Amino acid sequence: MRLSRIIKNIIFLFLFVLILSACGRRNDISKNNVFEVKDFKTLTNWNVTDSTDNSRKLIYLDYTDAIDGFTIPSVRQTSDGYFHFKFSVRNFSGEAQKFYYNLYYQNESYKFPECAKGSAKEHPYANENFYGSRNADSLFFAETPLIPADGEFHEVEFRMKITGNPRNEKRYFDKNVNQRWKRNPRAGEYSILLVVSTKENLDKKLIPDHIADISLMEDSTFKNPYYYFLYGKGKNVKNLTSVFSGSVLRVIARPGLDAGIYINPDDFISKKYLPATNKYCGSSGDLYKNAPLRPYASFLDTSLRLSNIPVIADVINDNYTLRDFNWNRTFHKKEEMIVIQAGNSDCSCSQLSVDTLKSTVTMRNKASRYGEWNKLSTGVMTRHGLTYGKYTVKIKMTELLNKSGIWNGITNAVWLVSQKNESWNNCRSCRKEGYLPKYWGSGKNDRSEFTGYSEIDFEILKTVSYCPLYQFPPSYYYPVADRTSLNNWNVPLPLTLQRDSANIMVCCTNWDMACPDPVKYDVGCKPINYGNETFLAHRWDHWYQALSERSPAPDDELFASGYYYFQIEWKPEEIIWRIGPQKNKLKVVAYMNSTITCVPNNQMVLVISQEFHDTEWWHGSPFAQRFIPFPKNELPGTIYEITIE
Repeated sequence: MRLSRIIKNIIFLFLFVLILSACGRRNDISKNNVFEVKDFKTLTNWNVTDSTDNSRKLIYLDYTDAIDGFTIPSVRQTSDGYFHFKFSVRNFSGEAQKFYYNLYYQNESYKFPECAKGSAKEHPYANENFYGSRNADSLFFAETPLIPADGEFHEVEFRMKITGNPRNEKRYFDKNVNQRWKRNPRAGEYSILLVVSTKENLDKKLIPDHIADISLMEDSTFKNPYYYFLYGKGKNVKNLTSVFSGSVLRVIARPGLDAGIYINPDDFISKKYLPATNKYCGSSGDLYKNAPLRPYASFLDTSLRLSNIPVIADVINDNYTLRDFNWNRTFHKKEEMIVIQAGNSDCSCSQLSVDTLKSTVTMRNKASRYGEWNKLSTGVMTRHGLTYGKYTVKIKMTELLNKSGIWNGITNAVWLVSQKNESWNNCRSCRKEGYLPKYWGSGKNDRSEFTGYSEIDFEILKTVSYCPLYQFPPSYYYPVADRTSLNNWNVPLPLTLQRDSANIMVCCTNWDMACPDPVKYDVGCKPINYGNETFLAHRWDHWYQALSERSPAPDDELFASGYYYFQIEWKPEEIIWRIGPQKNKLKVVAYMNSTITCVPNNQMVLVISQEFHDTEWWHGSPFAQRFIPFPKNELPGTIYEITIE
């Protein structure tokens, strides 16, 4: 029995080593007989070094004229808008001949592994990686000059740039126009793969057409050339050399906040928005081409109306107490309430301003006046969508709580949302039951295999945690409209909330549209570990379209200081939310991965907003929006920096 177990273990170890070997890269990259390659040099015309790694180059996305998509580098960054490369080849075939080469690039920061786990097969999602080849307009192998068989090395020079939609996929075309902005290059690190071979190998299809030309498919599926050459059949092809550079380039996006805010005229009534436009906030041609931001307009359910107390106050600065809140919610009659629709301004530029000297953008929730009642949300969003990235925002947002712990009704939010809910921007298919429609779906709604909607949120407001479930909802005392008894109408908050009065709730959410594909898809409060920490992820029921995690934080720390950092790290298989007073001192406040939620893989834009939400969205919140006064003064928030890396 023991001998049998030993034999089984030996067989298992043999198979394990065999699998690792099959999926391992070949160390000998020159298994050929007729040529030799050396001195592969990358990015020879770009000399900006990454301070975090001197062996790597650094470049920032150029937002100038980038409305149709980013190119790396741009024509303003190098003399011809290309990176330059070179390698040397020696021909010892016995006769002069041309060799054939291609250059592939791949984003290494946000990718699936080329090999499936524990297998020599290609990972099923490796074709989602952002990769391209030497020339997006001519994807096939290029030929070298005629190389004499003289025993000497001969240098070959060429150039390449990274563009959007590098595989020229038809899903990103519109009326036969390749709209490369629909699949922009990703931020992060890039590697380069040089492949050199012979005409014979191409003619005999030893390099398959769908690998030589990455715009082609095999069995209706794109195949990753990195897998083929480094792990698949290509690593054993004779007269073929693959040279892998490692990560040689780091790309960072930092939209210039001094470049302005573009207003799409189709989104507003001209006679209302035009009076407030200016050089840095408007619909000029220059802003259309160069502005990295546009106004954010929150979703409006036109059937939703909010009955609000007829009170104007500066909640933060006017010593507005719980007694004031209780009085106002108790003794205003129904017919006295002001019926409004919490929404957006018709004149966004009146709420937004650009400081070109400080390179900042300030957004303001407008003040109310008697007879001019409003609770208007405000915010900005980026105009250029990206897939994945580490999004870091340095910002001073409006304070939410006063010294008495009373909320001013604003939800501060930093979030990502689908650039377009259209078929070109669909997430990968939901295989089991399908996705539910956005927000108002239920178990009775028809599910669909695809959705173009995605959202990853920071939403910070005065509400309560849902986990553990036995603490929700809190037991509130409700006032009685009895003016003769203070105790009847001036009711306290529950003791647990009193102890938490200086804290707001940092709510982190991934809207996965209730796709049940993840192996640990579940409802209620479920633990998920990240490092040494455990977070509780909550979903209301099997049909609820979002998974969320919540943690309390001091309002004074986040919003009374000069600025604060909010970071969403969105990766192919996990999402990490962080906050902190310094970029190098961020704390993880939420974590999710693909075992519990579908991580979106489509293109999203960044939104920064200060919104008046209906508290019906936030079950258990101690302060209902309808009983919070209209703002007496503007509520400003200033954005200092946006970085995507």
